[in-house]
Amino acid sequence: MDIPRQQQPLPVVHNAYTPKEAIEISSRTGAYKAHMRIDKTIISSFMAGCLLSFAGACYSVINTSTWFNENAPGVVRMLGALIFPFGLVVIVMTGADLCTGSFMYTSLAALHRRTSVLLMLRHWLLTFFGNLAGALFVTCVIVGYGGVLSAPTYRKELFTIATTKAVTPMWHQIFLKAIGANWLVCLACFLACCAREFFSKVMAIWWPVFAFVLLGLDHVVANMFYIPMAIFLHHPDITVGYYIWKSMIPAALGNIVGGSVFVAFVYWYLFLVGDTSEIVIDGDYWDVQSRSSITSISEDPHTTQHQSNKDDGKMV
Repeated sequence: MDIPRQQQPLPVVHNAYTPKEAIEISSRTGAYKAHMRIDKTIISSFMAGCLLSFAGACYSVINTSTWFNENAPGVVRMLGALIFPFGLVVIVMTGADLCTGSFMYTSLAALHRRTSVLLMLRHWLLTFFGNLAGALFVTCVIVGYGGVLSAPTYRKELFTIATTKAVTPMWHQIFLKAIGANWLVCLACFLACCAREFFSKVMAIWWPVFAFVLLGLDHVVANMFYIPMAIFLHHPDITVGYYIWKSMIPAALGNIVGGSVFVAFVYWYLFLVGDTSEIVIDGDYWDVQSRSSITSISEDPHTTQHQSNKDDGKMV
């Protein structure tokens, strides 16, 4: 007997990858990044530094309302936090290399033994200095000599941001805030790996980054715009050496801990340690084995979905 149409069960659509599948995708991404050609890594990380600096410049413009800063500072910070995430969205969706995201991706690949610790550290260094070069290019050439933020109001706001980031807090406070910052940023990257289509990826990235900006946490690459821009505008209390020791080093170390320990290691341990079952991923993801001599990834990413549908009658 036929089941009435209104009583038929609705089809279930799996529109997101599970955390275990997202770990696999992130690990493949990290292996691909670690084995990328040096020249491509440098160019990609340079672009990421530029893109995040554009987001930092937008944040600086939004925070210049004197009335709101005095009477409702949370509103201004919230508006800035709503705008800033577009920088990470563009970076992730264009495949650019942000060193803070790589702290998670390549750590996962190393934990999976898909890349070596040496290649992981090489990628960290290349992306860090590539991000710095891109941030300084936007800071000095586009924004600085271009006069984008040369008005007294913008200058005052940049001095305030730089003082808050590098002068007021103590060294250990910057380190601890940096752990939280990259914990949230890497969660954004991880959630983007859970999403299957463009708009979902954008939303997955947006809100963790919104939280880190709203809380005023320290991201080493974002600070590569704010503090050098203040130095460019002759901040009276910050020099290059002071910036490196007081802000760059603790922020970088904290970001490493936040991304590699609180995201990569934790989720690797939760979902993969002691689990030997095969992880089947559908969609167009790189088979890294075909591009480098690393641990095998057995399935063909272009045929997995069809094979899964054939065998099980449903998508994994």
